[in-house]
Amino acid sequence: VEEEPKYEKVLETLDLEGVAQLISQGKAKNVIVMAGAGISVAAGIPDFRTPGTGLYDNLQKYNLPEPTAVFDINFFRENPAPFYQLAAGALSRAVPPDAHAPLHQAAAREGGAEAMLQPKHRLARDPSRAAQGQVGCCARQLRLRDVHRDRGPIEEVKEAVFSDEEESGWRSLRARYGGLVKPDITFFGERLPDRFYQLVGIDLPGLATNVEPDFPSCDLLIVMGTSLAVRPFSALVDMVPPTCPRILINREVPSGALYHPIRAMMGDTKGFRFDDEANNYRDVLHLANCDDGVAQLCELIGWGEALNALVEAG
Repeated sequence: VEEEPKYEKVLETLDLEGVAQLISQGKAKNVIVMAGAGISVAAGIPDFRTPGTGLYDNLQKYNLPEPTAVFDINFFRENPAPFYQLAAGALSRAVPPDAHAPLHQAAAREGGAEAMLQPKHRLARDPSRAAQGQVGCCARQLRLRDVHRDRGPIEEVKEAVFSDEEESGWRSLRARYGGLVKPDITFFGERLPDRFYQLVGIDLPGLATNVEPDFPSCDLLIVMGTSLAVRPFSALVDMVPPTCPRILINREVPSGALYHPIRAMMGDTKGFRFDDEANNYRDVLHLANCDDGVAQLCELIGWGEALNALVEAG
């Protein structure tokens, strides 16, 4: 077995304070945020897999063959009604959580890569770009994509979602566009968009090479609100350089997120090394919900007031 290279510790301390210090010193200029469904729990949208409260534990009324079928493209083609009904329930009670504020501030800037809260530094790559391959749904990020054609206006799908008591919404959209319409998220069974592979830096035949990848130049990876249960999203934690600090802000440690030597030898996701004190030189675990974790990080950096202003501004 090939011996792993040894690296010096890349943070002063392997905790939230160490990450805050890295950002405060201006050493994190290409930040990538991998945000899962847990980031929207505070908005009233449940995550997928939390026992009892997670989405997959509360879909009995839709009579699905299995919980994940609601996000399966083949099932959607046969019966889109459950997805539309589910979306109506989620969107009707959704309020943007605090953790979204710094991410939207970064993503909204021209070019998708500008300062996160602090305009003096280029601290955040657009968090929605490389992570858009993850299966998820966010009220403020819905875009239309016809299953068989091109894009349409988001207002039409919102109208269809909220008028779907008699399953009229999706039927009217299908009649209007000549095919089923769904949000521009990747369902199970669909190929990830080319931009996903381009930003990660994966070279595929026929893929355009005029897009600069994000992950090879990442100097801080923030992962939050995710079970890391779905590939290839979960594998992205290993796509950053070996000297890139990584922090997980989560309510619990995902079962498959920790490093395991056998799994690593088999080419699977290597994962984090929170519990391997002798070999951990870059991984930080902060157990908290996403809103609290982001607020604590911002306070340590000195961005508390700026975050509050963003939240109050909506």
